[in-house]
Amino acid sequence: MELTTQWDKTFAKSDKVNHKKVTFRNQYGITLVGDLYEPTGASYGLPAIAVSGPFGACKEQASGLYAHELAQRGYVTLAFDPSFTGESEGTPRRTASPDINTEDFMAAVDFLSLYKRVDAERIGICGICGWGGIALNTAAIDTRIKATAAITMYDMTRVKTNGYFDADNNEATRYAARKHMSEQRTMAAGTQRTTQEGGLPEETPDNAPQFLKEYIAYYKTSRGYHPRSGNSNDGWHTFGTQAYFNSRFLRFTNEIRSAVLVMHGEKAHSRYFGEDAYKYLTEGQPNAGILPNAYSDNKELYIVADANHTDLYDGGPDGTRIPWDKLESFFNTYLK
Repeated sequence: MELTTQWDKTFAKSDKVNHKKVTFRNQYGITLVGDLYEPTGASYGLPAIAVSGPFGACKEQASGLYAHELAQRGYVTLAFDPSFTGESEGTPRRTASPDINTEDFMAAVDFLSLYKRVDAERIGICGICGWGGIALNTAAIDTRIKATAAITMYDMTRVKTNGYFDADNNEATRYAARKHMSEQRTMAAGTQRTTQEGGLPEETPDNAPQFLKEYIAYYKTSRGYHPRSGNSNDGWHTFGTQAYFNSRFLRFTNEIRSAVLVMHGEKAHSRYFGEDAYKYLTEGQPNAGILPNAYSDNKELYIVADANHTDLYDGGPDGTRIPWDKLESFFNTYLK
């Protein structure tokens, strides 16, 4: 493992923050790499927040920006690369697993719980985009987590099986996708090589949907491009997200007792993920025997006016659209 020593983030470093690179292991034996941010002159007994996402990004992008900003506001923060991505270990590269990704977040909580400056009773997590759904999945399991922010979230299990806006929610479409990935597995087993797919085009197609234009404007430009980011380059390997087809996040989010903030952009194509997640959090799914949450008073859906999906990655082209004060207020309230 060779770790980058120079500052190579997509954002400038503040002199109000100390930074160092750290490593920690999850229960699967994979070593994860993170950027630890602390307020300059930090004391002991501080609240802490683990941050990851978006799905397919690296810690030098949006998660690092969130960790860096929250550290300026008094938190010890840890932005980390999930297993199989960025500087973290795991092969094949750019692979995802619902179980391992959830475990990655809990391993980050392990690290913060033992870190000398952190009060282990005041730990939160923040997941961005696809890691917003993973954050909720983690909060439904790990009672050490006192506050969870899901930012511009995707439910990756839903979008993988149903497509965008649930337009592909049928057996035939799922079968075609499963068949493609199965064929790719046979090919990889024979050649001992994996192929990549899902990378963004270098130039925006004329007929591109608006959300694709937004992704390209972030990942393929100076706003967010990074050489270790799968989304900035050639995407995932062809069956790297296969396990997500048979999984479901959010099943027990109606039993999360700790605080949750679901933050989404008013104009985000993904807004329905956040709104539905909040509904499950609070109302459950009575038709499926999933009861309303008995601890709903500390749950909130916050819609950011005029913001699209990627505006909440970095504040948008002008850098102003992330409501940092709202995020700080949420964590201040529940990580007292």
